[in-house]
Amino acid sequence: MKRMDPARLFALAWRVVPRLPGTLARGIFDAVAIVAHALRVPGVVQLERNLDRLVPGMDRRRLRRLSRTNMRAYMRYYCEAFQLPAMSETEVDARVRSTGHERVAAQTGAGETVVLALGHAGNWDLAGAWANRHLGTVVTVAERLEPEELFAEFVAFRESLGMVIVPFDRGGGVFRRLLTASRRPGVVPLLADRDLSSAGVEVEVGDHTVRVAPGPAALALARNLRLVPVLIHHERLYGARRKVARSPWGIHIHFLEDVAAPDRAEYPDSQARVSAFTREWFSRYATALARVPQDWHMLQKVYTTDLDPERLARARAAGGDTR
Repeated sequence: MKRMDPARLFALAWRVVPRLPGTLARGIFDAVAIVAHALRVPGVVQLERNLDRLVPGMDRRRLRRLSRTNMRAYMRYYCEAFQLPAMSETEVDARVRSTGHERVAAQTGAGETVVLALGHAGNWDLAGAWANRHLGTVVTVAERLEPEELFAEFVAFRESLGMVIVPFDRGGGVFRRLLTASRRPGVVPLLADRDLSSAGVEVEVGDHTVRVAPGPAALALARNLRLVPVLIHHERLYGARRKVARSPWGIHIHFLEDVAAPDRAEYPDSQARVSAFTREWFSRYATALARVPQDWHMLQKVYTTDLDPERLARARAAGGDTR
């Protein structure tokens, strides 16, 4: 029997899921999560390794329960992302609660651009749709998808919401294009809790080290912009809000405090400044993330102890040891 191409399956879901009743769609994705967890697919095994380091000291039973809850939240993210084209603005607003957004809105309202440093937690697509109307133009990077038609559809939908999408092409000058695109007032949310390139910054979180993307810090320093870590996680909805949202689940967007750029006198080297800036924002983010580990959807290798030693050594040699 021929296996279905995951990209084709993704494209099919993009067209079908928005037309399904919400209860049915959530039930299907929840079942996928439960089955994947029960089968102990490689992503689930890696997820548990990551969660065990983020929140150390859990016994095996508690870790299994946490990873199961996490997988259900992860599939909820996909379900909501596929449903997004069919959501009204009222529905999106009912699904989103935010804390600390007022100061960011004041900054963008005054003509500023603010860099938002995010991780793969909660539902960042839903957050982006909300932010584009409440905080100003959203400019972000999107990794290319295959087939090309699917990526074009993905970009077209987000651009229809008013977002500016910069496609990620390896060696394609994405940072240069991001510098140009981010000159308009608004926010630049960048997912940065995983980076395997030579530019990755190694950040110690507890007893372990994570390799983090330098993009948010590098952009903020290059354009002298504010940098705000943002944590997104799911939350249960009740009463009138649940009725308007047409879902038992919403998200909470927590804008953490601005992170001050490192002192040039202490870090005269630009790469050292980017590394110090990255370590500061991610350390704060990881502390907040550890309170809601069920929403960190990291099924890939992110801790340096899990990475291939030879590849890691090459990355360090190419970009300098940023520990």
